[in-house]
Amino acid sequence: MAKVIQEREKCVGCGACAAVCPKYWEMKGDGKSFLKDSTIVEGNHVLTLEDPECNTEAAEACPVKCIKVEE
Repeated sequence: MAKVIQEREKCVGCGACAAVCPKYWEMKGDGKSFLKDSTIVEGNHVLTLEDPECNTEAAEACPVKCIKVEE
C-alpha cells in the first residue's frame, strides 16, 4: 500500500501535480491543488492506494515539495 500525503497549506498553486497526474489531482477555486478522494489526517490531505501510480511523478514535479508518497 502507498500513502499519498499533501501539505495543502504549503501549495503555491503551480498546477504541476494536476498536469502530470490529473486522475488524482485537480486545481480548486482558491488556486491550490487538491488530492481527490483524500481525507484530512493531522492537517494533511491523505489518500491510501494499492499503487501510487502517477502520484510519484506529481511529488517529483512539485516545486515546494508539499506532496509525499510513502510506500
